[in-house]
Amino acid sequence: MITQIADFLCGYPLFILLIGGGFFLFFYSGMVSLRRLPDAMRVLRDRHSRESGNQISSLQALASVVAATVGMGNIAGVAIALVMGGPGAIFWMWVSALVGMSTKFHEGVLTTRYKVALPAGTPAGGTMHIIDRGLGPRWHWLAVTFAVAGMFGTLCIMNANQLTEAVVATFTTPQWLEGNHFISTLASASGWSHLSVFRLIVGLSIAVVVTLVVIGGVRRIAHVATWLVPFMVGLYFLSVLYIVVTHISEVPEVFRSIFTEAFSLRAGWGALAGIAIIGARRAALVNDAGVGTATIMHGASTNTNPAREGLIAMLGPGIDSGLVCTLTALAILLCGDIEAAGGIKGLEVAMGAFGKAIPYGEYLLMLIVLCFALSSMFSYSFYGRRCAAYLFGEKRARAYTWFFIATMVIFAVIPLGIAVGFCDLFYALMAFPTMITLLLLRKEVRQEIKKFSTF
Repeated sequence: MITQIADFLCGYPLFILLIGGGFFLFFYSGMVSLRRLPDAMRVLRDRHSRESGNQISSLQALASVVAATVGMGNIAGVAIALVMGGPGAIFWMWVSALVGMSTKFHEGVLTTRYKVALPAGTPAGGTMHIIDRGLGPRWHWLAVTFAVAGMFGTLCIMNANQLTEAVVATFTTPQWLEGNHFISTLASASGWSHLSVFRLIVGLSIAVVVTLVVIGGVRRIAHVATWLVPFMVGLYFLSVLYIVVTHISEVPEVFRSIFTEAFSLRAGWGALAGIAIIGARRAALVNDAGVGTATIMHGASTNTNPAREGLIAMLGPGIDSGLVCTLTALAILLCGDIEAAGGIKGLEVAMGAFGKAIPYGEYLLMLIVLCFALSSMFSYSFYGRRCAAYLFGEKRARAYTWFFIATMVIFAVIPLGIAVGFCDLFYALMAFPTMITLLLLRKEVRQEIKKFSTF
């Protein structure tokens, strides 16, 4: 049932809203993601973007957002898109990235414009606050919808599931699982399979690591993200660069297949639309543009200039959907086998490609995946907690952190198909309030652009 509802909402409705609405904002803003890209790079290097005081800076907010979005979706999500939609799905992920940059700009502007001050004096933002302060009380139900969906949509469903899959695929065999005395004892006592017991152990281990970071709050999360993001993106870039160089003669054919399959009408317009939807759907889960999670982190920065924060925020989709997803697609299309993958396959396909192309490549990818997944979990815990705080108050929101940690163990065990459907459903329920709000408040964003241009 969950998968069916998710498939409907994430089909044409979400495609029209994210891509159609994103294109409208792109042109309404004067193609901000293209024309203002040099400004964004300049602002990012500015010392004001690094000033945080006792909170987080704009640069730390961007690093934390990228830490959340450059996660399992960039590897497992791209693999799923390729298996389901073929090479052409990647082109539509690129389109979504360009459009998403404009959408993220609007999110950054509005969350800064309508941020609130918490009782402790620290800033806080998010789609729910934008709705309450920007649209008024009659739209409060929409803010509540976003916050409820946000609590569940940010539970690291895909990350916990796919990280566990990576550990199982890399370090275990059926023979090893059945021969391990500790796992066999637990399996006999619980009545579970050896594989389920091992996945549970992995889930518990992940929960412990995440706990050590998230209990430190947003400043510790931002600090960890600031040094972890450059490391993991750099390592991933070098790994894919090696694959590209060693298969350089095949690269032109890969790009040819991406563009030809993106507009292929061999199976009719319905198939073309399906490929576009798959690409856009997976991209939405990768860069979160229009979903609203970035509004929560950028709203927590000390920056009070809406346009500056918007320019910094829009760099996020360029990094994750533009750079990292392209790297993943190249590696899989050069060395992977998307045709042989039966059913929904994510990380397994990517690990097969790396293992084929690089000596001990599956272990290298395992390290990268570990960094990607954990970085996402750190930021997502903050997103969900802010949504819980909006609904139940700051004191009661503390309990959400422990709920967040506990669910990672659950999602480490459930099948991938259910995890994908669950994740897609709540992301859609977050996207609808966010995009509606961005479209209704577009004039406020244009005003901030004019102010910045004048300055």
